[in-house]
Formats: sequence, structure tokens, C-alpha cells
Amino acid sequence: MRAVIRHWVSTDRKFSGTLKSLLGFYPNNISLYRMAFRHKSASQNSPDNINESNERLEFLGDAMLGAIVAEHLFSTFPYEDEGFLTKLRSKVVSRHHLNNIARKMGIPQIMNMNEGNFEGSSIYGNALEALIGSIYLDKGYKKAKEFILDRFFGLYVDLHELEALETDFKSRLTEWSQKEKKELEFRVLQDPHHSKDRSFHVGAFVGKSLMAEASHHSKKRAEQLAAEKAWASITQQV
Repeated sequence: MRAVIRHWVSTDRKFSGTLKSLLGFYPNNISLYRMAFRHKSASQNSPDNINESNERLEFLGDAMLGAIVAEHLFSTFPYEDEGFLTKLRSKVVSRHHLNNIARKMGIPQIMNMNEGNFEGSSIYGNALEALIGSIYLDKGYKKAKEFILDRFFGLYVDLHELEALETDFKSRLTEWSQKEKKELEFRVLQDPHHSKDRSFHVGAFVGKSLMAEASHHSKKRAEQLAAEKAWASITQQV
């Protein structure tokens, strides 16, 4: 009830209404959700000289999403082994899949970002994870879990379709490099200790050429993201 009243007296009623359509409930702390959709290209300096963007919320939402997806798959597929569950979870939370879901949700229309060439980036999927982080901070774990199960899975995820989808781009790239007799190497270009967002920045090298690069808080995920971009570049050249 308080959230509804807050919506009707809010000076930001339009955005609050947009969030109600997206989430299924009115927000309490609307500034958290504003932050979730603020890309670093449009970040603002706080009085403490800290760049305010959605990267910290993305970090939190990524952890929340991974844990809840794992629990959901564990319950949904009681007779499948760890390997099956791991692969399916990777498909659910892949950058490509999260970007597609974010677009279907309408997240690009409410992003706060400066103009630029972000083709092939994970901006919208990252914002979706930041949104989950916002829900957790604003409404708690139970509400974040409800959103992931009822909205994320309930409206946008087809597990049977994902089962048949091959998303291990690192393996694809490895097989291709072996077939073409080219050397493939993943290098850490910048580690979390020297990165502003505490992420691994990884490059995929074919021979001496840098084919693609990507960042993530997990080194393995960063390698997969770089491999996905490299694979897309290779297939476009064929």
C-alpha cells in the first residue's frame, strides 16, 4: 500500500508506472531503479567523486540470478546430473540470452546512456542483472526470486529450446582453430586488481591477432564472452 501511495504522490510517476508494468509491483526506492538503467557512458560523479553507474548493481544481480537459476534448474530437473545443470544454467545466463530477454522486456527504451557504438556489447543484459540487484535491495530476496521465477522464467525463458541450443563458443572456437591449424589463446589483459570495475578483461587471440575482448567478474565467463564475439566475427567473414 505504501508503494502505491508513493507512486501517486511521486514527481516521477511516469517512470514508476513503467516499472510497475515491467516488474508487476510499484518500487519503494525509485532511485535504485534509475541507477540500474544508467550505463557508465552516462554516469554522474557523486560528491565523493565516485562514478555512479549500474555496474555495482550488475555485480549483485549477477550473483542473485546465478543462484536462483541454479536452484530452479535443480528442482525442475531432479534426475539430471551436474554437467547437464551447469550447461543449461550457462545458456540461461549467457550474455546473448540476457540481451534478448532485456530487449523483449523493453529495457533499451528506458536506458540512460550516451550515444556511441555499442554493437555486440552486453549493455541491456547487464542492465537486466542490475535491475535484479535493485529489486533485491529495494524489496528483499523473496521479491527478487519471485521476479526471476514469475517474470524472467515465466514469460521469457524456454528451457526446452535452450536445451537444444549450443552456446559453448569457447569449444567452437577451439575446434575451429584446430581445424584451421591456427593457435588460439585467451589472455588476461587486465586483472581485477587493476580494473576499475574489479573485472577480468580477457582477449581472444588467434595467432598474433586480437580477435575479440570482453570483461566479467568471472574469468571463465569473460573467456566465453570473448569467444562468442570472436566466433561472431569469424562467421561473418565466411
